[in-house]
Amino acid sequence: MEIVSVDSMQVYRGMDIGTATPTPADRAAVPHHLIDIVDADEDFTVADHQVAARVAIEEIEHRGNRALLVGGTALHLRAIIDDLEIPGQYPQVRAELELEVDTATLHRQLQRLDPVGAERMEPTNRRRVVRALEVTLGSDRPFSSFGPGLDQHPPTRFRLIGLWLPRAVVRRRIAERYEAQAAAGFLDEVRDLMDAPGGLSRTAAQALGYRELAGHLAGKCSLDAAVDAAVVRTRQFARRQRMWFRRDPRISWIGAGSDPTRLAGLPGVLGDVP
Repeated sequence: MEIVSVDSMQVYRGMDIGTATPTPADRAAVPHHLIDIVDADEDFTVADHQVAARVAIEEIEHRGNRALLVGGTALHLRAIIDDLEIPGQYPQVRAELELEVDTATLHRQLQRLDPVGAERMEPTNRRRVVRALEVTLGSDRPFSSFGPGLDQHPPTRFRLIGLWLPRAVVRRRIAERYEAQAAAGFLDEVRDLMDAPGGLSRTAAQALGYRELAGHLAGKCSLDAAVDAAVVRTRQFARRQRMWFRRDPRISWIGAGSDPTRLAGLPGVLGDVP
């Protein structure tokens, strides 16, 4: 078995503490792929991750080994296992759209240009609305034409397994993780990245915790306020993540009371994957 990371942030070098990058000992015990492959000042998109994962999986299987995809970046996982057609990037179009501060106005524009795509998203979800308009305008093709939508779950050759924890346990573990990361030097890691010539790229800057600690270092808030905000945003992300994966009927769920790693040795969890 070889692990392929589907974490959109562990691809960046120098972002080890905040993304809980596997340690050298972890990587020595089991081969890992798509870890520390680009600098933090480089953009690394869903399409980039999809291509890199395809190559890694092909190489693993060519060696006669099995690829174990691990990670919670939901869209990146779907892009890999469902071979999604990923639209291109149109930064100039996106920059022009960002000048409009009213997300409702942008959604009405999307309704005119791509009513199917507009129907598939919340009118208040600015990131998705801007992205759909960027693609529609930049490619001269409706955003919805790039696939049946993420609400479809076609057959896949991958077996999907989800590890479930009670919500209260997840909330506690998130707070404890930030405490451990702070003790390990998370703030210094963010400071070093900000002081580097290229800083953080647009995609790297989205990483949980980094934006909040960067705000503290810029003098916008206290360290305690930054950590509290990071904990809240991470809990919100975990809730959205749970809802996303719960919609996928292909996932077999396995519950754990507190420590999901204890499930790894149970018969049938991974050992009998066909």
